[in-house]
Amino acid sequence: MKERETYSVRTDLAVEAQEMTVRDRPSSSDSDGVKVEENNKGDIKITYVTVDEAGAERIGKKPGHYITLDSQAIRKQDTQLQADLAKVLSGQLRKLLQDMGVGEQDSGLIVGLGNHNITPDALGPLVMEQVLVTSHLFKLHPETVADGYRSVSAVTPGVMGTTGIETSDMVHGIIEEVKPDFVVVIDALASRSIDRINATIQLSDTGIQPGSGIGNKRKEISRETYGIPVISIGVPTVVDAVTITSDTVDYVLKHFGREWKEKDAPSNALSPAMNPFERKELTDEDLPNEEQSQAVLGMFGQLSSEEKKQLIREVLTPLGHNLMVTPKEVDGFIEDMSHVIATGINGALHPGVEDGEAQSYTR
Repeated sequence: MKERETYSVRTDLAVEAQEMTVRDRPSSSDSDGVKVEENNKGDIKITYVTVDEAGAERIGKKPGHYITLDSQAIRKQDTQLQADLAKVLSGQLRKLLQDMGVGEQDSGLIVGLGNHNITPDALGPLVMEQVLVTSHLFKLHPETVADGYRSVSAVTPGVMGTTGIETSDMVHGIIEEVKPDFVVVIDALASRSIDRINATIQLSDTGIQPGSGIGNKRKEISRETYGIPVISIGVPTVVDAVTITSDTVDYVLKHFGREWKEKDAPSNALSPAMNPFERKELTDEDLPNEEQSQAVLGMFGQLSSEEKKQLIREVLTPLGHNLMVTPKEVDGFIEDMSHVIATGINGALHPGVEDGEAQSYTR
């Protein structure tokens, strides 16, 4: 009998990879090679994940620094929160550049990965339409450039499926010709959680692999490849059907678990009746015990989270139903996110851009 293949949840986020490892190995700690620190700026949660060689082997991510910004600014269509998110992104990107030894006058190349014709993959190209490009001014009219601006070029190399050329090779050729001091690359990612779709931005000094979000990894774009600092900015825009199905099952269990706990709670501990659409977010604390889970889902309820995902994958894959899924509002989400990222990049690379002026790039 063929041994069952272990299902690996697809995620491009280091913070999720660490969370899954800690969940599977409760005894894990910072000494295992991954250090996690959290901070909050208003409604924006910032998570710093530092991975060393031992941690890289444990969570499957390259050694380096990962910064994750979690915010509901895009999904709530909150203009002020989006402006706050762009400002926080700008500050984190500026600090990451400094930590990598990039000076204020160093020239940069911004690369927008993705396919403009596929909305969930169009983040990179849309950002390129809004970044402040100045390299031509430095070359042709340097006297017109004010203090506080640096030389920046931008390119959208397309995808291998339409160009027939490895994206990494194309970027390498441009670097050889333009000779920037550093590269900032933007791409769409995949998440293992529907809660993080269009609600998370990840910055990293480890570079990126084009196509990783849909499981089609190409040659990486990184410092090791080009010999200059490479910073990646990614946003999860898709999640696979296995994850959605499994998460939905868990939400059903949490719903029943909360109902049982409220029913068993003392009368003086019960909260007033609430509109079901106004109830607080379901959490792992709402999960019922094993006996209750079995009562709801039978044999399926006895399986662990990973066993559920494995079974769902084995059912969906042969049918061709293990799809990569994105929200129906993706058009607006991607447009708003591209504005936020472009504004953050403009503010980080050009200190001369005032906050108000930077926001003009985001409508």
